[in-house]
Amino acid sequence: MNLTGAHASTVPGFAGFGGVIQHGSMDLGHELQLALELADLADAIALPLFGSLDLAVETKPDATPVTRADRAAERAIRDRLAVARPSHGVVGEEYGTEGPGDARWIIDPIDGTMSFIRGIPVWGALIGLEVEGKMVVGVVSAPAIGFRWWAAAGLGAHRNGGPIRVSTVSDLADAQVSYNSFATAEAHGIGPQMADLERRTWRTRGYGDFWSFMLVAEGAVDVAVEPVGALWDLAPLQPIVEEAGGRFTDLKGNPTPAGGHALATNGILHDEVLALLAAAPGR
Repeated sequence: MNLTGAHASTVPGFAGFGGVIQHGSMDLGHELQLALELADLADAIALPLFGSLDLAVETKPDATPVTRADRAAERAIRDRLAVARPSHGVVGEEYGTEGPGDARWIIDPIDGTMSFIRGIPVWGALIGLEVEGKMVVGVVSAPAIGFRWWAAAGLGAHRNGGPIRVSTVSDLADAQVSYNSFATAEAHGIGPQMADLERRTWRTRGYGDFWSFMLVAEGAVDVAVEPVGALWDLAPLQPIVEEAGGRFTDLKGNPTPAGGHALATNGILHDEVLALLAAAPGR
């Protein structure tokens, strides 16, 4: 599934947009185009292996699983970047950090590896570009469910070629919340706070991983809570949420994907949710 080719004419940066939206001397339209091409590479490797009966699964030192699809996809992305952007650094889940530079690509070749292994189609490639400490490009490609989201600073957020926008829900009692899992929240010290948040909202669902955040960007979900996440799990999501009009911080309210946890909302509800997650239940 080549989603870039299918939607190239609708993506800012493919049709005469270059040079208009820039970060310093960098043309973000061109960087977005490259990010979408990198997502094509990852999809072309991972999708044929999804559901494979002979997919070898290993356990990494941090007790998380990895497959040959993860490693092959990240290697292909790194090889392409070595040619296309040799002066840029790369940070990835499988092969760590390579190269110096004020610009670096942050990649997770398969976010949702556990779902990938079990035959659940909610997994995808996450690709982001950080320039001078700011996330300026993000792509999430989920080929098994046929969705791709992308954004670049100043270019808006899109899904499969159409613009997306966060919700306008302003009352927590009307809000829908998505999270990783309640057990994960408990394990990372916010179990009571999550229970309190759930009681105060209209509906909660554990969509998890990248999908929670993309649903916020689309306006289908109003709040996404991630109690634990690595840089590559979170960084590519930030520009998509923000370009859709939402707000993305860690659970302390810092506007960074490097805090080890994350909160995304439609912006209207953000401070209220931060306060609830910081407080004892019922306060």
